[in-house]
Order: sequence, then C-alpha cells, then structure tokens
Amino acid sequence: MHDDLITRCITAAAAAIHANKERLTALDQAIGDGDHGINMARGMAALEDKRADIAALPFSEACRQAGMTLVMSVGGASGPLFGSCLMGFGGAVDDFPASQDQTAAMLQGGVEAVKKRGKSDAGAKTLLDVLVPLLRLLEDAPDVSPAHVRESAARFARDTEGMVATKGRAAFLGARSVGHIDPGAQSAALIVGAVCDALEAGQ
Repeated sequence: MHDDLITRCITAAAAAIHANKERLTALDQAIGDGDHGINMARGMAALEDKRADIAALPFSEACRQAGMTLVMSVGGASGPLFGSCLMGFGGAVDDFPASQDQTAAMLQGGVEAVKKRGKSDAGAKTLLDVLVPLLRLLEDAPDVSPAHVRESAARFARDTEGMVATKGRAAFLGARSVGHIDPGAQSAALIVGAVCDALEAGQ
C-alpha cells in the first residue's frame, strides 16, 4: 500500500534532516544565511505533523500536499524549491511509480518544477546538481538499485564543493563559494538517501 510507504518516506526523511540539522546549518553559514538546517528541520517537522493525513491521500495528491506543506513551513528559498519538486512529482505521475521509467518520469516532473521556480539549472551549485544527474542516471542505466541511487546522490552533493555558485546568496561570493558543499544539494542527497532506505525496508 502506498500510504505505508509514504509514511515511511516522510519518517525517514525527517529523521535524516533532524540528525544533520547542525551540519546543514554549518554548510549554510559558510556560503549563505546560516539558517538552512533550521528551516529544513522546521519543514520536516510540519510534514511529520501531517504525515497521516498526507499518506491517506492518492499518491499524486499526497505529493502535492507534501510540497505545499514545505512551501508554507520552510523559510527562505528552500521551501519553494523543495516544495515545487514534490508538487512536480505529483503532477507527473498518478500513482507510486512501479518501474524505473516511471520513477524517472516522476523525477523529471520535479526537476522541471524546480528549474521553473528557481530559474536555474544544473551547474549553478544548487539542489539541481543532485536531482539532474540522478535523473540522467535513471534514464541511462538499467536496473539501478536504491543503494546505487543513495550512493550517487551523496557523491553528486559532494561534487558541488568544486562549483562556483551562480544562484542565491552564495552567488555573491563568486569564486569564494568553491570549497564548500551546497547545503541545498546536501539536503537533497539526505532526503534521497532516506527514501532509498524506506524503499529497501519495504522490500
């Protein structure tokens, strides 16, 4: 049942963000406003509060409601971006994806929503630098396991350390943003990893 899986995904994602809140804040202190960890933890707490109601909805509507919850509860740019990603998921598929192709289609919807909201693309040192290469992985490699997705997401987040930020507050640092992992990309990798954990636990 997709409601049990949604419950597990929300629980796992929230736990991952809460456990890494201080690290995410430290990453953001280096190149941003310093509140990313706090903001993301607030959003995850809001999702946990609505977890049962969200999980009871049809999958596409559950994604949209989860996205709206993040938009309304996470401060700064992160709420609209992560929220738009979830709403993009809901607009791309009707039910929980049953194949890798369907998962890629769902992620494509999320990527396009984030690009539109943030007026950005991969290479700007944002969460898209995790989401876009993950999409390419799902589109190009057959039979990608949750473990491979989790490890790839973590690597893509680390890769942002060598990028120059061209979007958000970090863009004001220019070349000085090099040497720091983007906090939004790190949050995306943590959430992806948590969802992969939830999927593996349900197998």
